[in-house]
Amino acid sequence: MALLWPSLALVVLVLLLFLAERRYPAAVARMEENFIASLLAIITLVSFVQVIARYGFNSGWGGALEFTRIVFAWMILFGMSYGVKNGVHLGVDAFVKLLPSRLFRLAALFGAFATFAYAFLLLYAGWLAWVGVDISSNWRQSGAIGYWTFMFDRGTGLDDLRYPVWMQDTFGLQERVQRWVAYLMLPIGLALLAFRSAQGFMQIWRGERELLIAGHEAEDLVAENRDALKE
Repeated sequence: MALLWPSLALVVLVLLLFLAERRYPAAVARMEENFIASLLAIITLVSFVQVIARYGFNSGWGGALEFTRIVFAWMILFGMSYGVKNGVHLGVDAFVKLLPSRLFRLAALFGAFATFAYAFLLLYAGWLAWVGVDISSNWRQSGAIGYWTFMFDRGTGLDDLRYPVWMQDTFGLQERVQRWVAYLMLPIGLALLAFRSAQGFMQIWRGERELLIAGHEAEDLVAENRDALKE
């Protein structure tokens, strides 16, 4: 039961994203791009201010390194699904391109399914019990949902990030920011990756795209800029 409510929350999140994208695809695309750009801007700003504070004023924020590391992890975890959606993940397709069209399509479908299975396995491994794997004795084997729930229940704090004193006094918060706050993107990112992989599988099935990965991007760039020097 402990894993039920975060699992349901992820299902609702994915469902809302699916419905919003069907009605407002351009707005959802801009939201994803702005989110990634905002995370990158935050990392840049904090790092810049930290350098100025340290070398200009012999001061600085003790939690800056941990904060930027967490934000960078958020950007990667969110960017996984964004890359699958837009087909920008690099991959090697030299072999599958040699296959006949039917086998090529099967290979592309298998790749999309394997990506979904990978994301789902990392997200929630409880289904392994159906095939005889014992996961009851180790919460780490229950996947990202189990790991996040474990941190949420215990409220363990991060090493360097602390709430401002006024927030501690106003809301009765503990001194250190809880790890579950920092790790929130772990189950969300994997759920989005599983959703985008399943979405990509259906697009390949319907003939709307060839692969999840970006293939021959170098050749495409050469073709697009073939006459650039002549001009």
